[in-house]
Amino acid sequence: MASNFLLEVVTPYGLVLSQEVEEITAPGAEGEFGVLPGHTPFFTTLKIGEIMYRAGKEQGHMAVAWGFVEVLHDRVTILAEAAELPTDIDVERAKRAKERAERSLKQLSSEDKEYYTYVAALERAMNRLTVASRRR
Repeated sequence: MASNFLLEVVTPYGLVLSQEVEEITAPGAEGEFGVLPGHTPFFTTLKIGEIMYRAGKEQGHMAVAWGFVEVLHDRVTILAEAAELPTDIDVERAKRAKERAERSLKQLSSEDKEYYTYVAALERAMNRLTVASRRR
């Protein structure tokens, strides 16, 4: 059995990451899941969250938002609406997005049409800030 596999993360804007890794964890719609080399193939949806991947002694992190994950024996392909490495995240922009979402949510109730749009915006901004804090 191989000791690693190819991880590819792609957004509508292009390839974000292509790297041989030993393991990943990702935020699936049904909960966080992990993948090791030789994992049983499956396909699932991705929600807002953090991807962690490990290659040797190096550990990487990435903020992702919505998409799909295909796991095969020798590769994991993530097709995400958004994916950012910690060094690519504009922290000030994420803070402004968080503040905007919090302000908007204070003025809305869960019956308002826009409420869940702002809930998702807040979740995404907070995730981006968490991942950005992992910069090396």
